[in-house]
Amino acid sequence: MRLTLAAIALAVLTLPAGAVVRGEPSRDPDGLRTIVVRVENSDGELCSGALIAPDIVLTAAHCVLQRSRYRVVTLDRSFRARSSGASQVAIHPAFVPGTTPRGQPGVDLALMRLDRALGADFTPLDPRAAVSVGMGEPLVLAGYGITAEGRSGTARTLRQTNLVALGPLQVANRVLVGVDPERFAARTGAGACRGDSGGPILRREGGSYRLLGVVSWSSGAFEERRPTACGGYTAITPVTDHMRWIVDQAALMSAYGSGGAVSRVPPVQDWTAR
Repeated sequence: MRLTLAAIALAVLTLPAGAVVRGEPSRDPDGLRTIVVRVENSDGELCSGALIAPDIVLTAAHCVLQRSRYRVVTLDRSFRARSSGASQVAIHPAFVPGTTPRGQPGVDLALMRLDRALGADFTPLDPRAAVSVGMGEPLVLAGYGITAEGRSGTARTLRQTNLVALGPLQVANRVLVGVDPERFAARTGAGACRGDSGGPILRREGGSYRLLGVVSWSSGAFEERRPTACGGYTAITPVTDHMRWIVDQAALMSAYGSGGAVSRVPPVQDWTAR
């Protein structure tokens, strides 16, 4: 199973993940808008992220490589966009710049600290509550990406969709793979696309969510005649594999203070990634 999945993943076009394919707009004021954020920079690049503290966002490392001005966009209860500046960025020490997300031998994770803490209207997820994901388990994908390649006008809307876990995949590093539960990446189905990188993979538990991972890259379906990079596999960096780094780095950022410009916080070494 693992060898077959790896061979297929290498055979299809992949990209940093973007918008949610076959996703539905999230309209619950007490739902995902209290967790999922937009990450933007002054060069016009778009990613997604998850709140893990009132002033800390977990996202993908490849989303914050540029020395640009970053901002984090949240939605209020009326789904109006509200912007916050980013004062600190920390990239996982194992991440290797200059590689593609799929070819990344390190860990595609980063943390951002906001220049102000968000209020009680938001519900950050505790990464220490993350659990391992077994094959066949249902997943929820959320992000601000486009709905299909070439549809740039569909970005910046919070959408969600359901996936199922296929299990781990070892390409350059270890990721978890999620697919449309009906199409299983054979034909274009639900999954990440441009703009969804850094967005959370969640487990719904009653009226709440548990953070399981972060979107890194996506691929097209392997039976489609027209090459695409969306709607096939969604590759996820599991939180449980790097929980120690996430928790320790967030604590370091809170103790580090903030300045006027975005500062690159010295990384905490993550011995679990070695």
